[in-house]
This record gives sequence, structure tokens and C-alpha cells, in this order.
Amino acid sequence: MRPTYALLLISVLIVADKASAQDGAPGDTFTLTSSSVGGQATTREVFDGFGCTGENRSPQLTWAHAPDGTKSFAITMYDPDAPTGSGWWHWVVFDLPATINGLPMGAGSTGGAGMPKGAVQSMTDFGTTGYGGPCPPPGHGAHRYIVTVSALDAESLGLDPEAPPAMVGYTINSHALARASIVFYYER
Repeated sequence: MRPTYALLLISVLIVADKASAQDGAPGDTFTLTSSSVGGQATTREVFDGFGCTGENRSPQLTWAHAPDGTKSFAITMYDPDAPTGSGWWHWVVFDLPATINGLPMGAGSTGGAGMPKGAVQSMTDFGTTGYGGPCPPPGHGAHRYIVTVSALDAESLGLDPEAPPAMVGYTINSHALARASIVFYYER
């Protein structure tokens, strides 16, 4: 029997408006939610390849309460449980305009038809751009898929779609004002 995991909503505030932090108002915390993915990935999110059969559709995402000074957003999806010694980057998006607060399901499709103008989907560990869903090795147990939205202090990271995930992650971290994450699981 497979274990059931609850959807985890993690909200990490790196830099916040001091008044909000002093008030302790939970409604003012940068948050990320999804109406399409719960605690477990479904065939909608699962990769289609490498022995997996799924629709490879990125989850719907909505974020709220970005901190003052946010000029753009970035999204990453990472599997720390991949047996690579360095995890696996499934989705890397940056230069999302500060005027948006979410993406529809499937926005991460290769070619980025659902992405806002100016957004960049860069390389994943699949060796392509765009969303690449969960596809852990059979019998390896449940893997965690951490989807993170970062509020950034720069309108553009100045990187191109061929930038490797580690370089994008480094650049995101150097501009992050706040991060919010959700975690879901998948095993086969």
C-alpha cells in the first residue's frame, strides 16, 4: 500500500515589509497554492517518457502577497530525491512579470504557449526547456517535488533559455525577496 502524503504548503519569507512582520498578519505572508495538484501527482503532471506515461502538464499555480519591491517572479520545480547526487530540476522559469499572480495548468508546455510575454523557460535536467513532470525510477519510493515561486528584486535575470538550472538557481537566489513553495509526491 502506498503512503498518503498531505499537501504541504511552505511559505518562507526572506525579506518582508517590517510593518507586516511586526503585525504577524498571516494573510500578508507570501503564499503559493495550486488548484490542480494536491499531495500526490496525477497522470496530468507525470512526465511522458523515460518509461513514464503521463500528460506532462505543469500544475496550475497562484501566488499572493508578494513583498514590496517585487519586480518579477521565477518558478522552479526540483526533486531532491532523484538518485543523481544532485537532485533533478524539472522546471525552471524566470522573468515572469510582477503584474501576474499565477499560471494556468499546462502553461509550462514546451514552446511556452501559456507563458506571459517575456517569461523564459530554461533548461531542465531532461535537457530541454519547459516543464518535465515527475518520473522517478521504479521501486525507488516516493519522491518529493518542490515547486517554488520566488519574488525577485530585478525585472530580468539577464539569462537565456540555455542557462543550466544551477546557474539560474544561483541568480534567483541572489535576487530573491521572498519564496513560497508547495510539495507534492510521486512514486512508481
